[in-house]
Amino acid sequence: MIKKISSILICFILIAACITVPASAYEPTGFDITAKTAVFASLDTGEVLFSRNPDTKIYPASITKIMTVTLMLESEKFNPEGRIAMTQEVLTLISGTGSSVSNLKAGEEISQLDLAYFVLMASFGDCAYLAAIYYGDTLENFVRMMNDKATELGLKNTHYQNPVGLHDTQNYTTANDTLILTSYALKNETFKKICETTRYTVAATQFSRERTISTTNFLQDSTTNYYYSYAKGVKTGYTDEAGRCLVSTASYDGYNYICILFGCPVDPSCRHEFVDSKNIYKWAFNNFEFKQAADDKNPICEIGVDLSLERDFLPLYIEKSFLTVMPKKSDASTITIEPHLKQKTVDAPIKKGDILGTADVIYAEEVIGTVNLIAKEDVKRSNLLYVFRTVKRFFISKYMIAVYIVIGLLIVAFFVGVYKLNKGNKKRRNVKYVPYNEHDKKR
Repeated sequence: MIKKISSILICFILIAACITVPASAYEPTGFDITAKTAVFASLDTGEVLFSRNPDTKIYPASITKIMTVTLMLESEKFNPEGRIAMTQEVLTLISGTGSSVSNLKAGEEISQLDLAYFVLMASFGDCAYLAAIYYGDTLENFVRMMNDKATELGLKNTHYQNPVGLHDTQNYTTANDTLILTSYALKNETFKKICETTRYTVAATQFSRERTISTTNFLQDSTTNYYYSYAKGVKTGYTDEAGRCLVSTASYDGYNYICILFGCPVDPSCRHEFVDSKNIYKWAFNNFEFKQAADDKNPICEIGVDLSLERDFLPLYIEKSFLTVMPKKSDASTITIEPHLKQKTVDAPIKKGDILGTADVIYAEEVIGTVNLIAKEDVKRSNLLYVFRTVKRFFISKYMIAVYIVIGLLIVAFFVGVYKLNKGNKKRRNVKYVPYNEHDKKR
């Protein structure tokens, strides 16, 4: 009995492991990764090279501020030179939360650009609240804007409860959702510049002298033991419940990567999020390179063509050559292309560049990309074939089928009527004839 129970428990453990730890495209070797959830991807191709529990919901801590600053910079109210003043309402909100603060006093003014640096680069919680209330009119409305933006971006497992990242069971996200959000945010040049800055000087205000703030990302800071010269951003995060979190990017020799780590252990002797990220970057830069997985010179498949006298089949090509990040020692010749056509045949006319399907690029039994399949030449339509098909379709259309049914019924009714009429005439002809009797006449 004990053995049976043990077997059942082992099965449940194995099933849980399969569910919570999805396989990565590649597995880093030579070092441990302490993060509970992670995604490492190429910013050049979008390909995910490594992941761990990428869709597991986690607490984002100050990684939340990526969304906060994204909405700031996209707001119609945002004016880099415009002035904004700290309020007593914000100072009351942040008091006692344990969040890092800017020490701005009520009424103290800074530029809106300075505010963005305070939120994203220095991670000041009071400034995140100030931004939310200013750009959302109310705190509640700004949080609603955050969740609306998450829906717009397709963040299926993300919900925000505050703009700071303070712990709340309803403030959660995933590594995959964070990849989508950060990739979007980095398209904004101001956002990109802020998160890549190591030191930023804020002009003197009516209450304080000029001051310089520093990034919280030690990968970017050459004065720390965790400095990595190729790192460029993006955001740190920490709460007791979330652990140490880091979203960073790094670029070297034309290669650009993003590393997202959540739930690294809190260890006074080591900042594991920085060590893990640096190790992953080194692993990628040393072991991967761009390879052409498919070119646009050779046809991938054919599609049938109707309404053309020129050809019955048309070759399809990928829209543009497909580059992917692969291990340096891998053989690109083992890559396969699996086409998926929208339909078996297509009607002429066809224009050069028309997208007629897609194809999956497969390496090591994993789909590493999807490309469009296009026509590389025009195919004219035959008017004669078009007219013939139109006439043919007309005569077999639902309308004509109804007409045929009505005509058929009328014909049947006609023959039934004729039959009944003939039958009536026959009865009249069969009436018995009584001959004329002279005796009856006398009577």
